[in-house]
Amino acid sequence: MKDRKSFLLRMNPELYREIEAWAQQEMRSVNGQIEFLLRRVVRERLKGKAREKEDREEEGSCQYPE
Repeated sequence: MKDRKSFLLRMNPELYREIEAWAQQEMRSVNGQIEFLLRRVVRERLKGKAREKEDREEEGSCQYPE
């Protein structure tokens, strides 16, 4: 099994209950649900950064007619 980083997470009890219910619906532990959600958000963020980089590169490579 891969090494995993352990840390303490404090959250609002209402938020915890919502995540716990969601995790049960998806047959995951609360920890597994939080990790799943974080992975999805990070993946979306990285895709957004890649799109931003592509946009900047396209803007920089634009050649204007003389």
